[in-house]
Amino acid sequence: MFVTPVEEWVATLEAAGELTPEAVDRIISLHGERGTQAIDAVAERRVKQYRDFTVVVGYDDEYIVENGSCNCADAEYNLDADDPTQLCWHTIAVKIAEAIDAADHHDMWYSDVREFL
Repeated sequence: MFVTPVEEWVATLEAAGELTPEAVDRIISLHGERGTQAIDAVAERRVKQYRDFTVVVGYDDEYIVENGSCNCADAEYNLDADDPTQLCWHTIAVKIAEAIDAADHHDMWYSDVREFL
């Protein structure tokens, strides 16, 4: 069975339960600046898990990541949907946070939170 490079680093993180130097190197070598931004977002606890969505707090907005897809412009316009290694930094951040259980969990609906913003 073929394992993508993304599945490989996700499995490595899940096994370690934390961001190891080797995993960080692999993420950055595969994803470049997007990987660096994702790692920073996880370290800064900007990955928020709600009942309905996972949200990554960016510098200008919040981005919804659902089923491996993101609503950001980078994902919509710049990435090749047929290449499983091309991911926006929001999606990479969610994969990292889920793999090492580092998402900030909120027992509420994001749609309810958005009403207050």
